Amino acid sequence: MNIADLPVLPVTEALPTLLAALETGNGAVLVAPPGAGKTTLVPPALLSAPWRGDGTILLLEPRRLAARAAARRMAQILGEEPGGTVGYAMRMERKVSARTRILVVTEGILARMILDDPELPGIAAILFDEFHERSLDGDFGLALALDVQGALRPDLRLLVMSATVDGARVAKLLGDAPVIESAGRSFPVDIRHAERAPGTAVEDGVAAAVREALAAEEGSVLAFLPGQREILRTAERLEGRIAENVDIVPLYGQLDARAQDAAIRPAPAGRRKVVLATSIAETSITIDGVRVVVDSGLSRVPRYEPASGLTRLETVRVSKASADQRAGRAGRTQPGVAIRLWRAEQTAALAPYNTPEILEADLSSLLLDCAAFGVADPRALAFLDPPPAPALAEARALLAALHALDADGRLTEAGATMRKLALPVRLAHMVAEAARHGAAREAAEIAVLLTERGLGGDSADLERRLARFRTEKSPRATAARQLAERLARSLPSPLRGGSPEGRGGGEPAPTARSVPTPALRADPPRKGEGGAGALPHPTPSAAFGGTSPSKGKESAGALLLHAWPDRVARARGERGRFVLSNGGGAMLDAADPLAGETFLVVADVQGKAQNARITAAAAVGEDAIRAVLGDRLERRRVTEFDRERGAVRSREAVRLGAVVLSERMLPPPKGADADRAILDALRAHGLALLPWGKDAETLRSRLSWLHRAVGAPWPDVSDGALLASLEEWLLPFLTGEAAFSRIDPGAVSAALIALVPHELQRRLDKAAPTHFDAPSGSRVPIRYDGEIPVLSIRVQELFGLTAHPTIGDGRVPLTLELLSPAHRPIQTTRDLPAFWRGSWADVRADMRGRYPKHVWPEEPASAMATARAKPRVK
Repeated sequence: MNIADLPVLPVTEALPTLLAALETGNGAVLVAPPGAGKTTLVPPALLSAPWRGDGTILLLEPRRLAARAAARRMAQILGEEPGGTVGYAMRMERKVSARTRILVVTEGILARMILDDPELPGIAAILFDEFHERSLDGDFGLALALDVQGALRPDLRLLVMSATVDGARVAKLLGDAPVIESAGRSFPVDIRHAERAPGTAVEDGVAAAVREALAAEEGSVLAFLPGQREILRTAERLEGRIAENVDIVPLYGQLDARAQDAAIRPAPAGRRKVVLATSIAETSITIDGVRVVVDSGLSRVPRYEPASGLTRLETVRVSKASADQRAGRAGRTQPGVAIRLWRAEQTAALAPYNTPEILEADLSSLLLDCAAFGVADPRALAFLDPPPAPALAEARALLAALHALDADGRLTEAGATMRKLALPVRLAHMVAEAARHGAAREAAEIAVLLTERGLGGDSADLERRLARFRTEKSPRATAARQLAERLARSLPSPLRGGSPEGRGGGEPAPTARSVPTPALRADPPRKGEGGAGALPHPTPSAAFGGTSPSKGKESAGALLLHAWPDRVARARGERGRFVLSNGGGAMLDAADPLAGETFLVVADVQGKAQNARITAAAAVGEDAIRAVLGDRLERRRVTEFDRERGAVRSREAVRLGAVVLSERMLPPPKGADADRAILDALRAHGLALLPWGKDAETLRSRLSWLHRAVGAPWPDVSDGALLASLEEWLLPFLTGEAAFSRIDPGAVSAALIALVPHELQRRLDKAAPTHFDAPSGSRVPIRYDGEIPVLSIRVQELFGLTAHPTIGDGRVPLTLELLSPAHRPIQTTRDLPAFWRGSWADVRADMRGRYPKHVWPEEPASAMATARAKPRVK
């Protein structure tokens, strides 16, 4: 087709330059704003290029809706129906014939075509549309295509097209390819700002803005919301509150093709419509009649967490590029209005572009495909942004645990089988394992249900969704069941006694040589799964919940164990709360029937790791867990301290990671096990657990004072020092008893004194005596709990003493706390003779008045000491 035969759109002016660039070189970058017409005009313009010969032009689109819309528009331009010169192919749907020369596919298909036949026979050019979305499949497809072009097909043309991509950076990746820029459509868009009030739900804010727009503006309205849930809630808030001639139309990825196509068709004459869409409507499609855009400024994107192995959906602010794309929808066919539900100054704070998916995604499927391509390290390929090393390491660990890669990173037979299924690796492993036991069909249905969101309803219970899915009559459900059947038939089954390699009696596997019908076994989902775990190969009846494979009623939970052994969940605490075997937490609404189950296998969650909401799970029995994951179970003896009883007790727990399957009490430990448990309890709860008798406490305080006053070799007996050396000082004196009440207090004293070097033990009583022998004949205990040892004694018991009491061979004076006959403090001194000469007179006068029956001599230094009211008569 000649350029002159094509409709005139802004990109038309750039077509001659583009054709010339591809005539003289094998790569180019086309940067064209929304509405320029690049998607629908460039492929037909290339049909007449001499270098094409009879080859097929492959146009890659990031979404199925865009692929169908582009194919239909191009077929319309050529005066045909899809399936003729222009065809399309994607997961569960294709319209292709022998006449097809422009083939529109979703991005994931290209990698499979190259892996099936790297020479890509029959393909003349590959066009990467809307490359600015930076999907993992798009980046990987371009990296593979560049490798093929460099090694096998220098004649293969590669064209990257985008509205907002950094053209110079992509051009460098393509070997300094030329960058051709095109003008956009000239219809002006009036951008307005109406900030959503804090605390207002997004659906309430969007609904209010839509109602105001319908009242103030003409034409249809396109509103962008983060996800299906908000779309349905917004529709509820608009129902009955807008004019009768306005239709409310949802548009999101889980709708079937007919519903999506209906959403982008123009409104019937005399009617208007409100399209409530996710980011699916940002690029590649034109919704005729729309001249008002309401942008919530939010998008829902997957975030992979290597630590938990979870890919969760997170609601985030859109990038500036996405906001511009959304606003541009209002000016595709006429001047329009874009209403942004945020302040104008907040636009400057938006990220300039979307974060490339390769930097945030689970990379296990990419790594598996690279291994099939003979590339052990994906970073050897020409990626615009290399895959992060930590994510690659996590993916490599998962694939090794699934036996998909060997120790050198090469594809194993199991890995080759998994790759043929074109499913996320965990689900591929589940289907492959199920096929070994005659349950491939059931596993394939679950896999399709999880990768084709929206089928079978929105219940969190996968068993319920599976039952509903099997009876749904929609075209999408029918196509999904057919896909599940093809997946199941592609693997050998023991129930059929084996099958031909690769297909198991199903439809023949097409290859890239059958262009224009490429390898379309299953266009893989854009977002993968994550985590790691080694999986066993149990017997059929045990591995699948004890059900005979021939009955076709295998438990969904038992099957899912092969995909997510690290997401087995056990109920804990209040109803609906669960702990996952990977250590994370998850919850269900308490009213959900699954909330009462003991064990679940969780297939999908949303939200933060410790409080994630379960959106897809299945109940599973303990027997199935033990059968399928037997080699992962850990039988652990747990010894713990019962503080209330002051004793150590033992129990045996069977665990799967953080999940306890069962436990039983064991007899208390004895001997060395009991001694180790006692030491562990002391480390956890402190030395106060020991039966410190009075002698042991006194000894410890004496040693503590000596260490402070003198230092080494007197031992450090502080809590920290003693806890750090329990094996050295206490363990030799324990007798194998598991209760602290059975430890002899004398053993604690013996353990402490053993810390003192033998030559010092004989000096201990002189250096720090336990008592002071008073002139009265009393043995009064000395306290060592402060910096200076203290002697608390009634003053009469010191009569006749002319020298101050000391310890430490007379070098350390005691602090005297002088007491009245009633043991009340009178005075503190460290110089008794000075006290007798000085303040004794005042003390004597006071004491005589209070205690007249006692003797209060004027000269206490020469008086007789007494512990009685009157001194004994000699």
